[in-house]
Amino acid sequence: MMVATAQSCRTQFFFRAFVLILLATAAASGPLAAQTKVDFQHDIQPILAENCADCHGVDPEARQASLRLDIRAAALAGGDSEEPAIVPQHPELSELIARIFSDDPDVVMPPPATNKQLSQEQKSLLQRWIAEGAEYQPHWAFELPAQAPLDPDFPAHPVDHFVAKKLQAMHLTPSPPANDFTLCRRLFLDLIGIPPTPDELKYFRKHGFAATARALLKDERFGEKWARHWLDVARYSDTNGYEKDVRRDQWAWRDWVIGAYNRDLPYDEFIIEQIAGDLLPGATPAQINATGFLRNSMINEEGAIVPEQFRMFEMFDRMDCIGKAVMGLTTQCAQCHTHKYDPLTHEEYYGMFAFLNNSYEAQSAVYSDDQYLEIAEIMKDIQATEEQIKQRVPDWEAALSEWADRLVAKEVPWSPIVATELGSTSGLNHPTQLPDHSILMLGHVNGEVFMIAQPEASGATALRLEVLPHGDLAYRGPGHSADGTWGLQELEVFVRRPDQTEWEKLKFVAASADFSEPEKKSEDEKIVSGPVQLLIDGSTQTMWKADRGPAHRHQASLAVVQFDGPLDLPPQTEWKVVLRMGAMVGCCRVSWTREPKPTAQAVDYAAVLAAQVPAKERTSAEQASLFAAWRKVLSECDDLNRKIDSLWDGLPSPLTSVLHLARREPEHRRHTYLLERGVWDQPQRPVKPHTPAILHPLPTTEAPDRLTFARWLASDRSPLTARVAVNRIWQAIFGEGLVLTPEDFGTRAPVPEYRDLLDWLSVDLMQNNWSQKQLILRVVTSATYQQSSHTSPELLQRDPRNRLLTRGPRFRCDAEVVRDIALSTAGLLQQQLGGPPIIPPVPQNVLDYNYQYPSYWKPATGPDRYRRALYGFRKRSMPDPVMSAFDGPNGDVACAHRVVSNTPLAALTGLNETIFVEAARALALRVLREGGDADIARADYAFRLCTARTPNAAERTEILNLLSSHRKRLADGWLNPREIATGDTDKLPDLAAAVTPQDLAAWTLVARVLLNLDETISKN
Repeated sequence: MMVATAQSCRTQFFFRAFVLILLATAAASGPLAAQTKVDFQHDIQPILAENCADCHGVDPEARQASLRLDIRAAALAGGDSEEPAIVPQHPELSELIARIFSDDPDVVMPPPATNKQLSQEQKSLLQRWIAEGAEYQPHWAFELPAQAPLDPDFPAHPVDHFVAKKLQAMHLTPSPPANDFTLCRRLFLDLIGIPPTPDELKYFRKHGFAATARALLKDERFGEKWARHWLDVARYSDTNGYEKDVRRDQWAWRDWVIGAYNRDLPYDEFIIEQIAGDLLPGATPAQINATGFLRNSMINEEGAIVPEQFRMFEMFDRMDCIGKAVMGLTTQCAQCHTHKYDPLTHEEYYGMFAFLNNSYEAQSAVYSDDQYLEIAEIMKDIQATEEQIKQRVPDWEAALSEWADRLVAKEVPWSPIVATELGSTSGLNHPTQLPDHSILMLGHVNGEVFMIAQPEASGATALRLEVLPHGDLAYRGPGHSADGTWGLQELEVFVRRPDQTEWEKLKFVAASADFSEPEKKSEDEKIVSGPVQLLIDGSTQTMWKADRGPAHRHQASLAVVQFDGPLDLPPQTEWKVVLRMGAMVGCCRVSWTREPKPTAQAVDYAAVLAAQVPAKERTSAEQASLFAAWRKVLSECDDLNRKIDSLWDGLPSPLTSVLHLARREPEHRRHTYLLERGVWDQPQRPVKPHTPAILHPLPTTEAPDRLTFARWLASDRSPLTARVAVNRIWQAIFGEGLVLTPEDFGTRAPVPEYRDLLDWLSVDLMQNNWSQKQLILRVVTSATYQQSSHTSPELLQRDPRNRLLTRGPRFRCDAEVVRDIALSTAGLLQQQLGGPPIIPPVPQNVLDYNYQYPSYWKPATGPDRYRRALYGFRKRSMPDPVMSAFDGPNGDVACAHRVVSNTPLAALTGLNETIFVEAARALALRVLREGGDADIARADYAFRLCTARTPNAAERTEILNLLSSHRKRLADGWLNPREIATGDTDKLPDLAAAVTPQDLAAWTLVARVLLNLDETISKN
């Protein structure tokens, strides 16, 4: 029947919980409930998936005895034994029943070696199910959600309707409504992630729950709160990960997410733009920026890595991310083989992989909205000036065409050198030669790269070096540096004739280029850069540079170097071409010619390349390059050319940059192969883009691309996408999703208690234009949400995890919210939407532990220090200890559900970490300034700031006793009041006349406790 891996503890727990609920229901409902027909999806499929699917499931390579139990016809037909595993209505004739009840270790299923054993209840369920006819049903999550009709005998609100119906059937009663201060605080924490101020609590009491909820949905802080949940599944970070874990600029994508939530971008568009925004017709900069979603993967910059290997690792990570964030499937299981439990084959995994595989790993500049407007005006002025040029040259189209033809005619034939070996002297970089013979140098930066080849180049007179842009380089390069610049020290060629063992260096006598910078010396005058002649002067203290400035930097350049005479080389002579680089080139091509004394045309090489493209096939960028080069040769337009140059010089500097996806040109299309066991360099056969057969069909199109895939994912015909979105929102509000495994809606996932509610809300989401705000509003306006979180011992025993929703949500807030609660309560929190990440304070030993010390780690000061935790700098290899202590993920992989722990470390963090100590000091000052003159009034005010309610008599007494004990310790000299109150024994803040340093210190110590109350850091 089945051979399987050990059963997970989590599934055991869920099954035991299910059995307890089932038994409790049976006890409450009497004999009739015991005779309820066995439900395949709820009762049988989990048993088969957990215990049988490994050996009798989807994967043919792992299937034992040719028997499938996940398909009814196959189970009835049997396997190699030709004995039916299941005989409907006859369990006594069914081999499956005989095997599970057997005592023979050679016969019993599951086999003892699997460490799986069916319980008596599970065996009985299988027996009853077969006796009832062994009906199969498709897995619920692979069927389109549908809205069950609402029974008029139950509440009209859909959430309350399904909950009330379930609770009535189980003879359970919902909890009463929570009080107003609890509801207000709960609503604020859920919608904006910050507790209400006293004034906001008054607004709530005056205007009511619904009005407050609608106001909070319009608050810009809403996007900050809800973006955080998406950042988890998107594995957002401000560093690249791995050994060096250097910083990256990706916060512009994070700000896009915040903005998308605030403007309630429909969820289907939210998904489409993040997966394929760059492919949308007329894609805006923001839509291109959105594709940073998939670029949040870790990037390895260690020396000697093979870039393609780690690009593939990033691809696997992207598939995992889409599986967890959008599809709710464990897609990564099919990377190496057909999924053991769900109908996702090895081939289908790479079919989806193929949609993502044909993209550049791009990086582009990002500007502010005002800057984009400024750029638009500049481009408008440039276009207007170019129109003036066209007016001065009435036959400009013919003149341009004729000029382009002359460019092409002047070009001599060149033969690209095809490498037999590529490498770097240090071995830290592994160049690759592309089909167009260009050499791409990704990975670790290296100062010297070489190519070995055997061109039949006797009679060669010169070499051509093309420095070329490429989509996988920052800003398309052509340089490997962070801003795409480069500098070449030397181009050298060595030859080794067939009868020689040593390399002989060839001599160059002349060099020309399409463009060179003016000669310039470094500050110490040791390095000279500029003219192309420096490329062949024999010195590594000089270099050819061709930086045309920020506006024109990222284009091709050309150098032609002549040998001192035609080469006389016998056949099979080896060449070694060496590039010595001061700033590494990212992509180049080397060619040779026999033409006498060739030189580079003094025209931008981008224009020469564009001219070689047939006029009807030129892209708009090629046409622009050609026109720009042509107008520069028009002496009658010198004044207009100077004006255009001035306009280009006025372009603003980028605000930042973003890693994103970009379409590869058709001629550079990357093919996808099924990989043996998922190993990156073990391709088996080509795979075309396609989607899993179990899900909705892909729209018919001749060339499906990433945009096709994105629209397929976000289709209202998808059975998974809306459910996963609803479940993520429900999880954020209630602590657990309606589906307990948000990353896995497959056959092993526990069947949701409220599957009908999940489906109703999923359809509702789609019908309401995929509005997440409307979905959130619908959930929080339910009576179910507004229940008190208090419960009875009896109810706690029957429903320990609140799966039946018999009470309101109560759980410790997420790490970022815990920090923001402290700062907000203390009056320190600074509201500023978006922007670069803020460096938080961390202990020095945490910094010292880094493999590569982060010299940029200078903790923010002033107001920036107290911005929301969402903006805290996220370093993968060095997570903020505050976030880690409260279970914040580090961004290595997509996180669909945070574990909520309860450890002494968290308590110590809340008491002692720098940010919380500073919050306690600020809270003490706030209480002394705003809380009145009497300790009782101050105690009430401090408690109210932390919990939104007034303390009862016992709580007030405890606060005052704590205050009194600290005052005594301070008076007795055990504690230094200045050190406690400020951290600096030489200064104090401004205090009211009646307030002493001892008062401030005592209240600081009390504030530390109040900020760490379970009620303060929890949502009740």
